[in-house]
Amino acid sequence: MAKLTFIGGIHPYDGKDLSKDSAIQNVLPGNELAYPVSQHIGAPAKPIVAKGDRVLVGQKIAEAGGFVSAPVHSSVSGTVKSIEPRRVATGDMVMSIVIENDSLYEEVGFSARTSLDAVKREEIVGLVREAGIVGMGGAGFPTHVKLSPKEPEKIDYVIANCAECEPYLTSDYRRMLEEPEKLVGGLKLILKLFPNAHGILAVEDNKPDCISLLKQYTKDEPGISVKALKTKYPQGGERQLIYAVTGRRINSTMLPADVGCVVNNVDTMVAVYRAVMEGRPLMERIVTVTGDAVANPANFRVRIGSSYEEILAAAGGFREQPEKIICGGPMMGFAMFGLNVAITKTSTALLALTKDEVSALEPGPCINCGRCVEVCPGRVVPSRLADYAAHFDEEAFLANYGMECCECGCCSFVCPAKRPLTQQIKSMRKIQLSKRKK
Repeated sequence: MAKLTFIGGIHPYDGKDLSKDSAIQNVLPGNELAYPVSQHIGAPAKPIVAKGDRVLVGQKIAEAGGFVSAPVHSSVSGTVKSIEPRRVATGDMVMSIVIENDSLYEEVGFSARTSLDAVKREEIVGLVREAGIVGMGGAGFPTHVKLSPKEPEKIDYVIANCAECEPYLTSDYRRMLEEPEKLVGGLKLILKLFPNAHGILAVEDNKPDCISLLKQYTKDEPGISVKALKTKYPQGGERQLIYAVTGRRINSTMLPADVGCVVNNVDTMVAVYRAVMEGRPLMERIVTVTGDAVANPANFRVRIGSSYEEILAAAGGFREQPEKIICGGPMMGFAMFGLNVAITKTSTALLALTKDEVSALEPGPCINCGRCVEVCPGRVVPSRLADYAAHFDEEAFLANYGMECCECGCCSFVCPAKRPLTQQIKSMRKIQLSKRKK
């Protein structure tokens, strides 16, 4: 029987051995935490505290700025030091609420529930919205919006994205091994919203221990199945994942709900479980600190608002000065200029590499080999789109389906001429998306 997968993709060195056997460690933050009010797709949150206010763990400090938005909660107790622009991992300046940590970690009261059966269907979305949960795989789309399609009865599948196909990242892997009951619990809560849906835990087959464990936890759940996916990048991309497990296709103009699917990643589903069953808003996440420049690669449970410097210190710092530091993984992440920036809801990893192999490459002319076409999961012609982007030919770029690129980086990875195909296409896509917003 063929393994579940999609057309295209690549098999890069995954680097997961560096940190996959490292159990999740708790890291407490330092004296100061910064909470950007825009940690998600959509309208920024609006601060509801002022300088000098005392706050507690779990207290809402910024409310949602609209339907497609999410509130922000304090992950420590302390005093609001300022509300000012602070630099984030992308290099942008974002208005942030700065809190001085008193290290007491005094909490607001959390309302826990004892049974999934006691949770009423109609209260789930509201609890998720108030908890400030967003897509924690990197996209940051507010989860309550995903869970509110116009026609919930037409949702056939709720898919837990357990692929973690991005090289080096192992935070979802450790979550599955250490807290499978919360992952399954989160999936079961979401299934309550969709009366006709079947739950799928989709795991790449390079994680046989996770597949086995999740099958044990769902053996008495006829409405949930565990599916093994072929290990291939970008298997965890939303479009690729949906096609692999259901055979249904979506394009850049569609949402998963248009083909009867709802997709959330591992950390997001655990956050849903904690919000509904424990009454705890989204205040922490698991971050992988890894790479050959890191002394002790590991996975950390980090309070949102902490600094990247603090988790690097918890990993023993650098064993060798890196040439490249990346927020996220090597394929979809982005280079960082410094580590004195806040960890947000969408922070997945800190990757430090001793060699910056990409910047050392000298691009050459296209040799028309077609390799970029073979690996492209979007089934477009990356070499041609990159040429259109380089010459600012917007009409040709759109006519040749440039917006179908998912920016996965497969084409740049295989290009024998070492052309920065993804970067050129991504720049043009940004221009087009900006025009659409206007």
